[in-house]
Amino acid sequence: MTIDGKNAAAAPSSSERRVHYPHAAVWLDHFHAVIVFVAPDAHRIVRLKSDREDTRLHRKSGAPGSGRLPVDANFFDRVAEELASHASDVLVAGPGSAKNEFRHSVERRQPSLAARIIEAITLDHPSDGELVEFARREFRRIDQLGLGNS
Repeated sequence: MTIDGKNAAAAPSSSERRVHYPHAAVWLDHFHAVIVFVAPDAHRIVRLKSDREDTRLHRKSGAPGSGRLPVDANFFDRVAEELASHASDVLVAGPGSAKNEFRHSVERRQPSLAARIIEAITLDHPSDGELVEFARREFRRIDQLGLGNS
């Protein structure tokens, strides 16, 4: 589902679709991804959901295995496709191990996108507004330091 940064209820108009979004920040866990594409005066939010059942698996007592979910390669591929088709610079954020697992998956499967990932940052469950503000603040810093690709 795509949400326009100016009007959450409506799909982007044709003029808004032409906006170039050079930066993207993706917040993800093992079940959900929220991608924020940002430009100087606009943003667009895309939400993706894993087909995997949202089950917590962090049990250790009496259960074989590591107590961790295996990587959902199909979900990570869908997130990577969305990022690869739009953004020059990418930030990856999330609360747990999924952000690093995503980054390693991209490094193995899509090296051209991996080169565009600037940083992986720990970030607990932000609201849409907080994620947009986080992305703008971080990309301002990255642009000032000359670390980006755009």
